[in-house]
Amino acid sequence: MSLIRFIKYGFILILSFKASALTILLDPGHGGKELGAVAKDEKNQNIYEKELTLKLAKLIQKKLSPTHSVFLTRSIDRTVDLAERAAIADKVNADLFISIHFNSSEINKYHGFETYYLDNHDDAEVKKLENLENNIFATSDEIINKILIDLVVNKTVTQSKKLSDKIHRRIAQYVRKPYHMKDRGIKAGLFHVLALSKRPGVLLEVGFLSNKNEAQKISTQQFLDTYANSVANGVNDFTAHNNSIASIPLL
Repeated sequence: MSLIRFIKYGFILILSFKASALTILLDPGHGGKELGAVAKDEKNQNIYEKELTLKLAKLIQKKLSPTHSVFLTRSIDRTVDLAERAAIADKVNADLFISIHFNSSEINKYHGFETYYLDNHDDAEVKKLENLENNIFATSDEIINKILIDLVVNKTVTQSKKLSDKIHRRIAQYVRKPYHMKDRGIKAGLFHVLALSKRPGVLLEVGFLSNKNEAQKISTQQFLDTYANSVANGVNDFTAHNNSIASIPLL
């Protein structure tokens, strides 16, 4: 929030307004019949990714709402397919799209946080994650899919990389040392949910639910609140340095 003060004739006039206010769509991964990753807490009860993503998304929304218009692709536990998530982005005319996930691996020693933006790559490990997160694309024609993704990549990659950098820096600042988490870096990935949104955006992998110790850590209220602060501050860092954010016209 910016303040401008005018002092004249002994009076102080204070005007307040939202600085660089944007429309942001937060996308809690999975939901409904799509459980996502599943872990166990200290009482041996299930921890569901779909519940953590929604909880975290609501925290981020609360922290960003004072300065931005913030929407969710789902506000309850329900199934939302990729086409509907994309339609919501169009309906609210989102400037930015942030998809929230918790990681999982067959190798349970893996741990740490990652931030992804939409772009091409040759990383075998990233391809495994893409296979986990991607669902059936909007069309079965692979050639059309590739053309659409390439168009979106070319339009959004510059802003998406900047957004990923700002958010990831804040996450590293707030959670790496205090929570003893590994910084797995910023990476490119071809995630369908980012491509279909047609907006600059990122996909956040908060931590590994497949790692028992990390699962118990990242599912706590304290951690989620800290992580939400990180994302909100990262978004505000981004908007402070970007005055023109344009979404892609409908294809």
